[in-house]
Amino acid sequence: MCLIFFSYDVHPKYRLVIAANRDEFYDRPTNPLDFWEDAPYILGGRDLKGKGTWLGMTRTGRLGAITNFRDSGAVKTDVPSRGILVSDFLAGDESPEDYLERMQTVGHRYNGFNLLIGDESGLFHYSNRGEGIEKIMPGLYGLSNHLLDTPWPKVVKGKAQLFPLFEKEEIHAENVFQILRDRERPPDKDLPDTGVGLMLERMLSPLFVTSEIYGTRSSSIILVEREGNASFAERTYVPKGENRVEHETRIFSLTPCST
Repeated sequence: MCLIFFSYDVHPKYRLVIAANRDEFYDRPTNPLDFWEDAPYILGGRDLKGKGTWLGMTRTGRLGAITNFRDSGAVKTDVPSRGILVSDFLAGDESPEDYLERMQTVGHRYNGFNLLIGDESGLFHYSNRGEGIEKIMPGLYGLSNHLLDTPWPKVVKGKAQLFPLFEKEEIHAENVFQILRDRERPPDKDLPDTGVGLMLERMLSPLFVTSEIYGTRSSSIILVEREGNASFAERTYVPKGENRVEHETRIFSLTPCST
C-alpha cells in the first residue's frame, strides 16, 4: 500500500473511512480481496510472495494497513516482507499498543515502513523512520511513502478531493474510486526528493501510478460504522501499456463478531 487517506471518529455514521491505493510491480503474484483459506476470519488481498497483506481486517474488528517509507539510500536486501507486519497483527490477539511496542524492538530488521493498526480500543500509527507510537486522534489524515500527513503533492491533492466526500451523509464508493484513479502529475518544483531521481519521482507522483512494469494494482475503500458493521470494497487493475484496464470490483460486508 502506497497511499492511504482516512477519516477517524469524525463522521456521525462511520467511525472509520479508508480510501487507499496499492502500488506494486505488476509481476508480483497477488490474490484479490477475499477471506483467507488458512485464516477465514481475515479479509484482505494477499501478497503471494511474502504471504502478508497491505490492507486487511478481521471479523472481530482488527484492522491493519502499511505503506513503504521511500528512502533509496537505506534499502536492505534479504529482509522480511513488511506485509507480514499487518497479517501478524490481524492473526494475533495483542492490543494495538502492545503490538507496536514490540515492533519498536524489531522494526530495524525491516526496510522503512508506516504501520497503521487498530481495533475497538483505537487507531495507532508507527513508523520505523519516525519518533514512536502515535495514537490517532479524531481527524482526517493522509499517508504516502513518508511520515503521516507529510504534505507531498499527491497527499495534499487527495485530501482536498476526498475529504469533502468523507463528510457526506452517504459515501458513494464510485465517487471515491474515481478520485483514486487520478493520474495527473504535479509540477517538478513540487516533487519531493527521496533519492530515486527525477524520472521516478515524476512517475510515482500521481495518486494513480502507471508505468511499464510498476503501478497501482488496486484501490480499496473501507467503511466501518459506529455499531461495528463494515464494508470493504476493492477494485483491481491489470496493466495494458500506459492505459490501465479495470479488472474487477469486489465488495464484502462484515458484521460484529466476538470470536
